[in-house]
Amino acid sequence: KMAAGEAAGRYRSTMSKSKDPSGLLISVIRTLSTSDDVEDRETEKGRLEEAYEKCDRDLDELIVQHYTELTTAIRTYQSITERITNSRNKIKQVKENLLSCKMLLHCKRDELRKLWIEGIEHKHVLNLLDEIENIKQVPQKLEQCMASKHYLNATDMLVSAVDSLEGPLLQVEGLSDLRLELHSKKMNMHLVLIDELHRHLYIKSTNRVGQRNKEKGRISSLVKDASPVPLMDVTNLSTPRKFLETSQFSTPGSSSMRETSLLEIKEDMELDPEENSTVFMGILIKGLAKLKKIPETVKAIQERLEQELKQIVKRSTTQVADNGYQRGENLSQENQPR
Repeated sequence: KMAAGEAAGRYRSTMSKSKDPSGLLISVIRTLSTSDDVEDRETEKGRLEEAYEKCDRDLDELIVQHYTELTTAIRTYQSITERITNSRNKIKQVKENLLSCKMLLHCKRDELRKLWIEGIEHKHVLNLLDEIENIKQVPQKLEQCMASKHYLNATDMLVSAVDSLEGPLLQVEGLSDLRLELHSKKMNMHLVLIDELHRHLYIKSTNRVGQRNKEKGRISSLVKDASPVPLMDVTNLSTPRKFLETSQFSTPGSSSMRETSLLEIKEDMELDPEENSTVFMGILIKGLAKLKKIPETVKAIQERLEQELKQIVKRSTTQVADNGYQRGENLSQENQPR
């Protein structure tokens, strides 16, 4: 009984000090476990039931007093609960829609990538078709350029066409005949350029000197000057060596001809390509360089040097003899045997 009394005292003190339900429950359990007498337990049980009944009465009184506020709170709570439920459903629907949009965007992205790749392929095919169309016209254009002696343009066109046919268009079987034809022309193109170079080096240059002396002789005969024919002046004659030397070692006060370098030479399609022999020889050398035939050109010049010089001597001798014979005829007609 003393133990039960102490437990009841602890219970009351706990209830008065603490309003935490868990603390009360723990206190009751401790009291029941420490009491050995059944009567004490029944007493404790009665106290608890009385306390619960008092709580129910107090709760009923509070509900009666605050019925309106409680009803409003319950309705508000229900409304909030419904709104939260609706919001959750809407969010769920939005998530589903977003997932669906994401899948559709993935599909569209793949489709767009496929269309983009197809566009690039079609553009490449169109470029190849344009290139094939241009290359098919190369033989005709090449023939026209060769006929008009615009060799630099012809060389550029031929080299570019052969590079395309042996590069991006190598797998096009329909161009095999054209490929062989242009390749053969490229292999023999340098022979034509070398012949033109020799013609200007040895024939055109000496023809200019001879023509100049013919004009001088004609003028002297018109003024009845019996002085001997002047010697050929070849010091001012333009040659590729002089051309390169003056272009490399030009001074600020030099002429425009001397300021031109071989790399800056361009071919004018409107003018006669042989009008300026020095520029024409520069064009020939540039074309041979693009054909990568400079070693063959040097070899051909070395092999034909002696023969060409002999031909110059032969032509000059014949020309001097003809001029002398004509001058003698003119003097004899004027009764001047001297």
